[in-house]
Amino acid sequence: MTTTFLYSLVSVLIVSAISLVGAITIFMKEKTHTMLMYFVSFAAGGLLGDTFIHLLPEAAENGFTINISIFVISGILFSFIIEKFIHWRHCHIPTSEHHPHPVAFMNLVGDAVHNFIDGVIIGASYMVSFPLGLTTTLAVILHEIPQEIGDFGILLYGGFSKKKALFFNFLTALTAVLGAVAVFIVGAKVQNLTGFLVPFTAGTFIYIAGSDLIPELHKEVGVKKSSLQFLFFVMGIGIMGLLLLVE
Repeated sequence: MTTTFLYSLVSVLIVSAISLVGAITIFMKEKTHTMLMYFVSFAAGGLLGDTFIHLLPEAAENGFTINISIFVISGILFSFIIEKFIHWRHCHIPTSEHHPHPVAFMNLVGDAVHNFIDGVIIGASYMVSFPLGLTTTLAVILHEIPQEIGDFGILLYGGFSKKKALFFNFLTALTAVLGAVAVFIVGAKVQNLTGFLVPFTAGTFIYIAGSDLIPELHKEVGVKKSSLQFLFFVMGIGIMGLLLLVE
């Protein structure tokens, strides 16, 4: 259990450090949007690849039951509620006068909740097995990169200085550590917690990919860019497939 916890802790710290990736927008201007779309494509493929190649097969190891379906749907509904009632969404395009976002402080609240959940699902995945924890961590990292770049833009739009935006973005990212710690504390007392969290995580990943990432990709209709997006999408799925070798 100690080794599993250490793996989880290192993983969530790496995920938290991803929040600093927003700093690259300081150096990337006109090309940021295009580069970000390829990140989004790769992330969407990675999330769906992790869901259908790793998470759901793990959840259905002893048979696919109605409970698994309910837990997956619960993950989707939970993600919907987070977006609706916290007034926050996974936006992956840097803010501008043509792309307004919610107030910066509200974004920080939503981001803290989201990162806490990331910590929970990473911790729960490692409790199942090291390979599952590794693939889930990678999937989280893939969608954190475009998300954190978008979040950085929101904070700048909301009036934060670049230094404050980086600091507060990193501070909210650290709630992932709290999530990982919480799942190990609760997990020791509640049986079959991972039996719920693995399909629940699958549901949240399906929601993020289908509701937030893929619709952003459809805003680009050019043949060349669309083809590259598809290529990166397939690459994201392929990376998750190659990780089967770890298992």
